[in-house]
Amino acid sequence: MGLIMIFFFLVLFLLGFPVVYAILIPSIGYVVIEGLPIALLAQRVTYSLDSFPLVAVPVFIFVGNLMNLSGITDRIFKFADTLVGRIPGGLAQVNIFSSLIFSGMSGAALADIGGLGKIEIEAMKKRGFAAPFSAAVTASSAVVGPIFPPSIPLIVYGSVTSVSIIQLLIAGIIPALICIVLLMITAAMIAIVTKMPRSERWPTCREIVSSFLPALPALLTPILMIAGMMLGIFTPTEAASVTAAYVLLISAVVYRELTLKHIWTALLLTLRSTSAILIIVAVASLFGWILAIEQIPQDFSKVILQLSTDPIVLLVIANLIFFVVGMVLDSTTATLLVVPIIAPPLVMAGIDPVHLGIVVIFNLMLGLLTPPMGLSLFLVSSIAGISLRALLKALLPFYVPLLLCLGIITFAEDVVLWLPGFLR
Repeated sequence: MGLIMIFFFLVLFLLGFPVVYAILIPSIGYVVIEGLPIALLAQRVTYSLDSFPLVAVPVFIFVGNLMNLSGITDRIFKFADTLVGRIPGGLAQVNIFSSLIFSGMSGAALADIGGLGKIEIEAMKKRGFAAPFSAAVTASSAVVGPIFPPSIPLIVYGSVTSVSIIQLLIAGIIPALICIVLLMITAAMIAIVTKMPRSERWPTCREIVSSFLPALPALLTPILMIAGMMLGIFTPTEAASVTAAYVLLISAVVYRELTLKHIWTALLLTLRSTSAILIIVAVASLFGWILAIEQIPQDFSKVILQLSTDPIVLLVIANLIFFVVGMVLDSTTATLLVVPIIAPPLVMAGIDPVHLGIVVIFNLMLGLLTPPMGLSLFLVSSIAGISLRALLKALLPFYVPLLLCLGIITFAEDVVLWLPGFLR
């Protein structure tokens, strides 16, 4: 029966049904056919949302929306432009560096694109950069957001697998920095070959300080959050609330640009985004519960462990599975439906669950840059006003550093687990 449910989910999904309906309809059918109480549907859906870690999701979404509306993103961009604008690639480097800073506050790739992306693409086009290249840099650098704390996908992953969310968030720091460096090197190489514009001179100390001071309160946001979690002062959910309070404080008191309209708009945007995420969490948890009753994860564990028990081989298999899954499903749906099936046999084979979490989420984030689902592709092409084909052509060189980073994350376990090791 479990395999029949999966089959019907795939059929409905391929027919173009929204993901929520493609998951919910087979689940309702199972409950009716098996003669289970209809009230069970409401019970399981409600139970899945009764999760303290998931409270962090809407709070971090609110933080990202608030920063976009209160002028914080402009100050981050100006500071990054002053600091790295002279490096070959100019504003392309600023774009990538800004994504790292912004990801330390929003925790979502699409928030990065929707917030800084608009500013970055317009600025690059004004300085003479081609629109497809500007869009490609924006889309590829946004991959960093979901692996650098705070990461909404890692929070969802931790809540599904019962892996320490703090360790997952801290584990993403070094991979995110490696990814940024590789992207900056790639942008520099392309800029040197194609002779792209950059700042005419290196900034003076006074210019750096003058752009750094206005951005400093915003730059302290990820430091406050990461330090608090590593020192055990607060949990990830509490960190989200502290971050939100801090951003409200600096927006109102330091920058003095926060208005009640900004707060109301940020709340409405947060409500829409959170609803879209949590309704998938609710129905996918019901679907996963039914698969667990049918022992699909246990059966899959036996099959995959018959293929190999070598952790390296299993990680390669996991990479292939989640890379393909990321092409057709959004990260939340994939995490809730596929991870409970794939993760147990890999952990049984000796793969560290924190290491696996980073590998899985990074693969799913690459899915944001790959057709046919590629949400980042559609969003960034819309912002830049270019065709999807032109964007994909400009993106090709950036797949190289992203796949190289994936290889480092996969096969260099110590790179991922070094910082979490201090918490164990």
